[in-house]
Amino acid sequence: MTEAQQHHILAIGGHAGDMDLTAGAVIAKYTQAGHKATFLHLTPGEKGHPRLTPEEYAKQKFDEAHQFADIVGADVRFLAYKDAELPLDEEVKYQVADVIREVKPDIIITHWKESIHKDHSNTHYIVEDARFYAGLKTIERELPAHYAQHLYYADNWEDPYDFHPEVFIDIPDEAYESWVRAMNVYAYARGETYGFPFIEYYKALTIVRGAPVNFKRAQAFAVPRGALTKRLQFF
Repeated sequence: MTEAQQHHILAIGGHAGDMDLTAGAVIAKYTQAGHKATFLHLTPGEKGHPRLTPEEYAKQKFDEAHQFADIVGADVRFLAYKDAELPLDEEVKYQVADVIREVKPDIIITHWKESIHKDHSNTHYIVEDARFYAGLKTIERELPAHYAQHLYYADNWEDPYDFHPEVFIDIPDEAYESWVRAMNVYAYARGETYGFPFIEYYKALTIVRGAPVNFKRAQAFAVPRGALTKRLQFF
């Protein structure tokens, strides 16, 4: 794929906010360059508020996710699953596969598999199979097959075990500023639920990931095993 062609990123997270914080700066960079991006949140992440009911917080997270997407220039979708109850079954895999066939991304970003949160781990395996199902022409669904060529795993503090980033994306100032502004729409990111300083953590992480590769700021991603292996006749 050449630089002149339009890319479409589909960022698939277990909860609203997961991909926003871990990949949102890259998404802002892409949309500002004229590409497309879509967030797919499998649950709102509605059970993580100490004062609001899950129903109240689900509405808030839904609104926050749309505000975030508007700021960074992306679309947003939700599936109808509940926080901490995301199943790992064929039904959800086919639902995600249908979204892949509909929006036709060439890049998918999702969770690394080794996580402290089961929704994150389940999302990882859901996406792996959904990507396969979406691309298989012999699986007949309402929409024709579409194979998303690239798959990346985001750098999430809750998914740390054996996470080895191999791809580092430079974050320009304009994209960084849009992403920081967008992160601030999430109450949990501002530390208003359990106090974890998400915004400061992920801002600092762009420095940590950028410095070793000589970028001012970067977001980092792991890839499937063998994804960087190339068959070439010449360098």
